[in-house]
Amino acid sequence: MNTLDNLARKLGITKAEISLVSALIGFLVLGGILKNFRSMEETDLLVKKAEIARYRETEVDSLIRLASADQASIREDMQGEKAEESSATAGKRRSQHALEKKEFNGTLAFNRATARQLQKIPGIGPVMAAKLVAFRTSKGGKVKDFEEFLEVQGVGRKKLELLKKHFTLE
Repeated sequence: MNTLDNLARKLGITKAEISLVSALIGFLVLGGILKNFRSMEETDLLVKKAEIARYRETEVDSLIRLASADQASIREDMQGEKAEESSATAGKRRSQHALEKKEFNGTLAFNRATARQLQKIPGIGPVMAAKLVAFRTSKGGKVKDFEEFLEVQGVGRKKLELLKKHFTLE
């Protein structure tokens, strides 16, 4: 006897019913495979879109602009240091630097300022300026909120008010 006949007799169903159930199970398995394949294609598509969004031209342009601004400020600082060293002695530089600090009443764009520019603000010396620059670097080169400055060692509420007065966060 045929295997299909034996199965039909044991289950108490006809050969046609066995064929129909087998076809339905086959379609169910095939549907599961296709669904899994489509979800993998959708995942690949989403990953590609994310990579494209990461490297948009505007982001690359902004990074280039930031790098060129940093290079320009470094050049200015280097030229300023050379001019100072040739025109004044160390003592005069300290007193002149102290006068610049006391006279400074404007604002600086913190996310682009150099350590030397930060030292022009009253209450910020070389050590604090270095801490602020290191903090900015740890934040990816951009500080978005003044409250973040409280994470810097040596910055409390009083110093934060001073920073708010002299900094802009562009």
